[in-house]
Amino acid sequence: MAQLKMSETIPASVPDGYMKNARGHLVPLADVREQDLLRDEAARSLAEMAIDLNARLKAFKAKALGDITDLVRIAGERYEVTLGGKKGNVSITTYDGEYKVQRSVADRIEFTEEIEAAKALLNSCIERWSKGANPHIRVIVDRAFSTDSKGQLKTAAVLDLMRVDIDDPEWMRAMTAIRDSIHTTGTATYVRVYRRVGDSDQYEAVSLDLAAI
Repeated sequence: MAQLKMSETIPASVPDGYMKNARGHLVPLADVREQDLLRDEAARSLAEMAIDLNARLKAFKAKALGDITDLVRIAGERYEVTLGGKKGNVSITTYDGEYKVQRSVADRIEFTEEIEAAKALLNSCIERWSKGANPHIRVIVDRAFSTDSKGQLKTAAVLDLMRVDIDDPEWMRAMTAIRDSIHTTGTATYVRVYRRVGDSDQYEAVSLDLAAI
């Protein structure tokens, strides 16, 4: 059978002996290259595994947050006090100390237009210090104002600048500008799981980050 013309209507389901291409057209299976079939199989298998993992991670997070909230509520009822529920950092540990689960709540931070004033002040400082300043300062500032893949400033890198103690009026004005530019847009809740290292008092994270595994 010949490939369907673009003007023909494609049914919602794909009949036996055909594959649907990226443009939504049915192509006879016999006309699909072997390499395309192999690529389709690998991509589909991996994508379906990822979707399943995503669903399981969502279910895990929902259960973890629900269980921790219940523990906080039960503790409050025992002492006849209403506790914060879903808010606040909480750490729970198994009886033998082997595992630890933490719920942590962090602010979501964005920077207002005042961050541009901070950047200009910092660049002015570096230019003024250029003859005698440590070149690492330029690296720190450039890294702080670099953006991620979404074009957003890296919050932690910008805030790290405020830890650099430099007794210079212009630098201090820049730090004030950074503080004034911080705008909290909400909170994010994280669940972190740790396993004790042997019999020590040290714990290592059980990574749920694909890039860290």
